[in-house]
Amino acid sequence: MTKEKLWTKDFVFVSIVNFVLMLSMYLLLVTMATYSMETYGASVSLGGLVASIFVIGSLIGRLFSGKKIQETGSKKILIIGSSLFLFLTFFYFFPIGIYPLIILRLLQGICLGMATTATGTIVAQVIPPTRNGEGIGYFSMSVVLATAIGPLIGVALVASSGYSSIFVFSLVMAVISFLLGLMVKVPMVQEPVETESKGFKLSNFFELNALPVSIAMFVAAFAYSGILSFITGYAADIDLVEAGSFYFLVYAVIILLTRPITGPLMDRKGGNSVAYPGLLLFAIGMLVLSQATTGWALLLAAAIIGLGYGNFQSTAQALAIKVTPKHRMGLANSTYFIGLDLGLGVGPFVLGYLVPISGYRGMYVTLTGLVIVGLMVYYFAHGRKDKGLLQAHTAVARE
Repeated sequence: MTKEKLWTKDFVFVSIVNFVLMLSMYLLLVTMATYSMETYGASVSLGGLVASIFVIGSLIGRLFSGKKIQETGSKKILIIGSSLFLFLTFFYFFPIGIYPLIILRLLQGICLGMATTATGTIVAQVIPPTRNGEGIGYFSMSVVLATAIGPLIGVALVASSGYSSIFVFSLVMAVISFLLGLMVKVPMVQEPVETESKGFKLSNFFELNALPVSIAMFVAAFAYSGILSFITGYAADIDLVEAGSFYFLVYAVIILLTRPITGPLMDRKGGNSVAYPGLLLFAIGMLVLSQATTGWALLLAAAIIGLGYGNFQSTAQALAIKVTPKHRMGLANSTYFIGLDLGLGVGPFVLGYLVPISGYRGMYVTLTGLVIVGLMVYYFAHGRKDKGLLQAHTAVARE
């Protein structure tokens, strides 16, 4: 039996759109705090708000775009989100003041949340069902690469050419995302006729089938936020600054090398074949990180965590889509990313209170325990049902 084609024009284009949008997000995320402090004399806390409010905006965009995708279609939401993202990027070139800058960051976050929820939905629609895990795995590498490369580009551009260069780069990325988004063709999805319901319903904003695995993703992302936000400070604290600068590069390389294996493995053996080892390796990597005294130990932790958390992240997204009816994929993606973003957003705030009490090492030991809790959450939320899900999908594929 020949494999259904995965690397179509639409799959490649929508992956690039997602990559350039996330690249723009991460390079601005690491530079906006210092930009606001140096340009507008903002305090450290206000500078932090300028950087992080983008994530809050992204959450708002995801929360409402899932339902809108179901109503108006994923491509329309992608074009609206990417065009507004492009328009708002122009305002970085003007001295608008600190509070308008905060509003600009919030609005741009909403637009990115809309656009990336749409890209996640579109990619799920163009991937053959028999290659779901593999396709989502490759697609999610666009986020992994953006996470690793974005901060490097942002810091390098500011050091060499000043802050205006990052705004030019972001503008170019926004143009690319908009133009490629126009060229993407989205397959029609047959929607069942539903009677319109009035009043608030949770199912209008969340895909309830995808909620359990999204809760497990929230726990894992909360733990990983301790690395995203504090690895630089931890590396300085243990005198491993040079090794710390390579942390995300090693993390990304390991994911790039293993994703071609773990994606097809999930399609053949089910989500548990990647999720359980992934969470276990994440816990081991976090423990190694907490005890690191040499650069090699720190980078070994990066490799183990990349193998663990990095692959669990894409598996969780694939599972959220797999358990959801096709016409509600927009809500499924929105639900998954809300869990992910909430974990990454809330984690640093809570852990910021833990570090002064336990120190960085103590925090990472605590997070090791949290990952084990996440493994149990995954079991009760989805893991115990995964075998039946795999058998059902295998039977459908044979028909």
